Amino acid sequence: MALLTMACKSPVEKRPIPAASIGLATEKMTELMVHDITNPPLAARFYAYACLSAYETIAISNEEYPSFTGFLNKFPSITEPSLESPSPEISALFAMLHTAAAMQPSGAELDAYRLSLADSCKSWGYTEQEISEASRYAKEISEQILNYAQNDQYREISNYPRYQPSEGAGKWYPTPPGYFAPVEPYFNTVRPFTLKAADQFKPLPPIAFSTDPESEFYALMEEVYSLEMNKEQREIAAFWDCNPFALEETGHLMVGIKQISPGGHWMGITAIACEQSNLSFEETIKINSLVSIGLMDGFISCWDEKYRSDRIRPETAIRKIIDPTYQPMLQTPPFPEYLSGHSTISTTAAVMLTHFFGDDYKYTDTVEEQYGLGSRAYSSFMHASEEASISRLYGGIHYMDAITRGQDQGKKVGNWILESYQKHLNQTKLH
Repeated sequence: MALLTMACKSPVEKRPIPAASIGLATEKMTELMVHDITNPPLAARFYAYACLSAYETIAISNEEYPSFTGFLNKFPSITEPSLESPSPEISALFAMLHTAAAMQPSGAELDAYRLSLADSCKSWGYTEQEISEASRYAKEISEQILNYAQNDQYREISNYPRYQPSEGAGKWYPTPPGYFAPVEPYFNTVRPFTLKAADQFKPLPPIAFSTDPESEFYALMEEVYSLEMNKEQREIAAFWDCNPFALEETGHLMVGIKQISPGGHWMGITAIACEQSNLSFEETIKINSLVSIGLMDGFISCWDEKYRSDRIRPETAIRKIIDPTYQPMLQTPPFPEYLSGHSTISTTAAVMLTHFFGDDYKYTDTVEEQYGLGSRAYSSFMHASEEASISRLYGGIHYMDAITRGQDQGKKVGNWILESYQKHLNQTKLH
């Protein structure tokens, strides 16, 4: 009797999940924020909770990456889902997208990318059943992170009285062409991730407003007004504009110019550095999580000062005091001037990225290419943050003291987070 041999189908070999998929997920979030015209502080909030969802998914199965419980303010222990995930990395990606979709106004638009991710999972060697299990596992993690987010007091802001610009000389007032209402005047009431309080690093008060030509303030104002920029400075100002509220006049209409937020720009830089350094999936999500947390705490710290000092923008002051026809190169964002938000969060991000990648990390910033702004090469993250900071002077939207003290603020926030994280790691090792 002839022996019959049965050919058994061999299981498809599973491939490693590309670490670059984390950067692609944040890029999809960014594209949606540009579409939704998400304001800069709120964008940082979205990035932070989405990345935290991915990180905590990894932390459950990898003891080299301990949970952020004990590191983040009031962050609860995450309960491990009852079912096991066939791939913590895939679940991390799905958790990130589930959180982003739940929090962003147009989050349903991420469904197409989730389907694309599922197709990618098949090419990585996973079956439909495994992908489904990974997704269900992710949702259980994400729901816990969303519950944590719901308790950060952001939702309560809608119950606060509508912010009214202060009257009096030297106070901020809405600027043309949109005359938008002030952005997130109560953002300092949101729970920080690591700061003890929004005013933990309360900066020096701004140089006092004055119409006296001999005063310090007048000198600051004249510095902005008299600046004659060369081609390079104009390119720097445009590259770092990152103003989601920018408008352009077309005939009799004002149309919005689609722009990335400052935080979105730095999340893009983080993705570039992680991919260029060929980091692991786990290390990539850790760094993305910490940088996004830094952006959030940086904005809370900066916005706390903005609405305390409530200082007039150069555009308004110069038109009132020096030249009624003055127009800055960049459109003035809709919130008070001091501190500079770009200077604060760019320095925070740069401090943190420098910690992980080194002082002299060379890279080319291609984040803005899809928005028509080309690319720029940098010798370090601090080089980029210094350029981002001075761009606000070139653009005519900040005085110099707001820039330099914003940089000081960013260093304090960034170093605080890194020191707090190291203490957390040390305590985790002891246990």
